Amino acid sequence: MARLACLLFCLLGLVTAAQEPSIAWEPGLRLTWENFRGTPPASQRIAATTASGISYQYNARWNGEGYVLELQVETLFYPEKSWYHPEVCTAVTLSHEQLHFDITEWFARKFRQRLSGRVFGENVKAEVRRIFEETNKELSDFQDRYDRETDFSRNPEAQEKWNREMAGRLRK
Repeated sequence: MARLACLLFCLLGLVTAAQEPSIAWEPGLRLTWENFRGTPPASQRIAATTASGISYQYNARWNGEGYVLELQVETLFYPEKSWYHPEVCTAVTLSHEQLHFDITEWFARKFRQRLSGRVFGENVKAEVRRIFEETNKELSDFQDRYDRETDFSRNPEAQEKWNREMAGRLRK
C-alpha cells in the first residue's frame, strides 16, 4: 500500500544532513506512525509513503597512485516528507513502510562497498557521483519490484517472504 518517494541526497564537503529533519537508520530501529509527519494527499489511493535516501560525504586523499576515500554513508528517513492515511493503515502497512527504509539501508551498504578500497583517478567527484547514481537507480528499481511483488503489502505471503529475505541480507 505504499509507494516509496526515494529522496536521494548527496552531501559533499561541509553540507550536512542536519539541514532537514531526518532519522538515521540503526539496527533494531523501528519506525512508528508518529514518525510520518507529512501531510497526506486527499486521495487514499496510496495509503502511505516512506521518504528515505542515502546521503554521503567523503574526503579524497592522494596515495601516490590515485585518490582513496575517507567515506561516510548514511541511510536517512525524512519524517516531514513521509505520510500516511490513518484510517486505512494497519500494522502490516507500517511493516511494509519499514522495509522500504531497510531496503534503502541495504543499498547504502552496497554503495559503501563499491567505494571502499577503490583507487580513483583525477575525476574522483564524477566517478563517485556515477557510482552513486547507479546505486540509486538499482535502489529505485528494487523498491518498485518490492511494491509490485507484495502488491503494496496487500499480499501477506509475499510480504512475509520479503521481510525474511531483507532481514537475512541486513544481518550480513
